[in-house]
Amino acid sequence: MVIVLGPDPAPGTPPGRWCALVLPDDAAPSPADASPGQGDGGPVARFARDELADVVRALPGRLGVDPAVVRWTVADAAEVYPALLAAGVRWDRCRDLSLGQRILRGAAAAGLAYAPTVDLPVHEPEAEDPATARRAPGQGAMFELAGPEPAPDAAALARELAAQQAAVAASAHPHRLRLLLAAESQGALVAAEMHHAGLPWRADVHEALLAEQLGPRPPEGARPARLQALGERVAAALGSPGLNPDSPPALLRALQTAGVTVDSTRKWELTAWADQGGAQRQAREALIAPLLEYKALYRLWTAHGWHWLDTWARDGRFRPTYLVGGVVTGRWAAHGGGAMQVPSGVRDAVRADPGHVLTVADASQVEPRILAAMSRDAALAAAGATPDLYREVAEQGRSAGTALDDRSRAKVALLGAMYGATTGDSAALLPHLRRLYPAALAMLEAAAADGEAGRPVHTWLGRTSPAPAERWLERVADRSTREAEARARSLRRSAGRFTRNFVVQGTAAEWALCWMGQIRGGLHRAGLSTALVFFVHDEVVLHGPAEEAGAVARIVTEAASQAGRLLFGAAPVDFPLTVAQVESYAQAK
Repeated sequence: MVIVLGPDPAPGTPPGRWCALVLPDDAAPSPADASPGQGDGGPVARFARDELADVVRALPGRLGVDPAVVRWTVADAAEVYPALLAAGVRWDRCRDLSLGQRILRGAAAAGLAYAPTVDLPVHEPEAEDPATARRAPGQGAMFELAGPEPAPDAAALARELAAQQAAVAASAHPHRLRLLLAAESQGALVAAEMHHAGLPWRADVHEALLAEQLGPRPPEGARPARLQALGERVAAALGSPGLNPDSPPALLRALQTAGVTVDSTRKWELTAWADQGGAQRQAREALIAPLLEYKALYRLWTAHGWHWLDTWARDGRFRPTYLVGGVVTGRWAAHGGGAMQVPSGVRDAVRADPGHVLTVADASQVEPRILAAMSRDAALAAAGATPDLYREVAEQGRSAGTALDDRSRAKVALLGAMYGATTGDSAALLPHLRRLYPAALAMLEAAAADGEAGRPVHTWLGRTSPAPAERWLERVADRSTREAEARARSLRRSAGRFTRNFVVQGTAAEWALCWMGQIRGGLHRAGLSTALVFFVHDEVVLHGPAEEAGAVARIVTEAASQAGRLLFGAAPVDFPLTVAQVESYAQAK
């Protein structure tokens, strides 16, 4: 059963009055024929906005249905669900129409028959405060009056739902696209629940780690003592008294004046210069070492220092706001103190509560396994059925007499193929990889060809790559000069690199969505209080009572296999995990 929640569409209804409409589940009527209610077609409940939690609790019982079978449908779960969680209300399933609309708009640009019936911007937080939302000019909070235009009412949302269902039914792979929309909506619930639970964070431990690495907390606007000393040491080593090492242009000039032949202050370029052979290598290393140390500590200070601690670690928890599908490939983004990573320098501050444990699960080699499953390449799938895919690729390469005869080469070759490397070892190993895995390489090269031609590509479930800008099309068609033709070739190659990675990385993001959804469902069915509290690409962190640890480890591991089967059926590819159950996040790394 689908229950649509939104402002009451009855004429003359004052702002703040809502209603609930019931629709058949997974039906696909035309938008014009969508029935906005049950029985007589009217709302099954009318209520004030602040009564929403009470209505959600009571309505399934009034309708005589199990709450677990209700798919609550809203314009934007990120606007609605946090308040329900705060009131102690949990949804098993939902349909987030704004996230679905974003996916279908992308597919419509590539030819899917879909026309939105109402504009539903996706919720995004402001940089200043994770509790606020960025909206288009004139747009207020969802379900509230926004300037002269009211937010879409429940009947409008019911029509949009029908339009989305009809578009999915007419797509080339409706079962896949339906799974993608369901997984994306499930992701909205997971994201809100992780924000609500928060990642355990010990401010006292964080303070001690900063003092150990940077020195005592400095006055506002001053560098920490150790950073200041290192900065002076760098300036002295380069013969530039008064140098501000925080200024890349000033630092680059000082480096070049001192004979350091680099074109930027990036770590890899500085390291490469210092690592050159010859009698002066030790002197070069001595010159660069304090600068690299300064840069590392500067990042710690600015990204996760005292200001970060004061801003983001509140009441013993770090609560970033996740942006579901915030990256074009479908990967998540996040707002809140660099939330897509916790650097090693402060990981020990992530501590389980007394009597609790952190379960840290890290999926291994996800993208090459995704490539094997998508391409149905039998040999690569056989490698993907082993715990260490790269090692098995090396074994296969050795048996076939190719240059892919050790694990490091196998890894370089596969990553290079997926990311479109055209130089160095990756390019040299590509023919050997093509010989071993023709179907996998053919899939990647077809995706690259589509990108170079300006055509869209799709993930396994149906997320569509963005259409090229008009300016790009003009520039790749320009043959007026040799320079223009060279630029066009470069632009096409760049687009091809993007699309060959899009299909793999985007599908890996879909696997991760399904993995988290399966974990969430497994925890709930088992009646456990352990909760997901952190996620980054192919790693999850859960927090719960120590006595639940064994069951949690089984659920997390089984969920990885279940996610693979959801996407690929019986494809013979495993998704192995490294699972650590620890008191401190640092112990898992």
